[in-house]
Amino acid sequence: MPLAPPRPRDTPFLPTDTFADDVILITGGGTGLGKAMAEGFARLGGRIAIASRSEEHLKSGVAAVEAVGGKAVAIQMDVRSAESVKAGFDKAEQLLGPVTILVNNAAANFPVPAEELSANGWRAITQITLDGPYFCSTEFARRRIALEAPGAILCIGATYAWTGGPGAAPSAAAKAGVANLVQSLSVEWAPDGIRVNGLMPGVFPHEDQPQVLKDLPGRVDQEQRIPALRVGELHELAWAATFLCSPFASYITGHNLVIDGANWLRRGLKFAPFEPVRDWARSKKP
Repeated sequence: MPLAPPRPRDTPFLPTDTFADDVILITGGGTGLGKAMAEGFARLGGRIAIASRSEEHLKSGVAAVEAVGGKAVAIQMDVRSAESVKAGFDKAEQLLGPVTILVNNAAANFPVPAEELSANGWRAITQITLDGPYFCSTEFARRRIALEAPGAILCIGATYAWTGGPGAAPSAAAKAGVANLVQSLSVEWAPDGIRVNGLMPGVFPHEDQPQVLKDLPGRVDQEQRIPALRVGELHELAWAATFLCSPFASYITGHNLVIDGANWLRRGLKFAPFEPVRDWARSKKP
């Protein structure tokens, strides 16, 4: 028997005015997990700044928030650039007011054997996945500290930060850095009233995933590969994100929360046959 399915996504979870006084900036907020979290914060009264490099993604994120009755603005931002991040925060503040909650969701990844990855490929992943959260978090903190006002940061991580990620070395290494940032920055900024937490999602299928990730081995019959015997639904992730950023989690900081149906802990006496990374990677090449 699988874990019970979640209640419908419009089920009241927190008071509908929980984020009525908040401006939430979400990087990569126009697709997939980011868009689901944007909808979740909007349902609870938050004003949303959707940050992305892609005009198409910006439009998608704003439309999703407006569809649930929320207010959103599009913020053109390249998280790899500290200057672009600063300009994005300036624009969000001009349009909505000071950002009070930051969600570091933007990330990059593509499966490849490490010895085949170019230097540019390494940088393409690590600059978005690790540099981006650092630039955004420090920009956010400087502004909140100057205002002597509290705030909350949520970083979207991955459990292979702890286990390693064969075939995803740059992403796994970057996510390990993000998990450590959560711990380091939470200690630094707690005296300033700024909480920093992480969220480690498991399998949450969505149509915005790149085809190269959809094609990975094991993507068929995923439910049977997870101890929960089901995949996650996007609004479950949004519930976890909104809780960690809410006043109801006011004493939680420095925590990386796993939400994956116990999948990352799946270890036992029986293992699937081992397949070297380069074997399955090359099997996908034309």
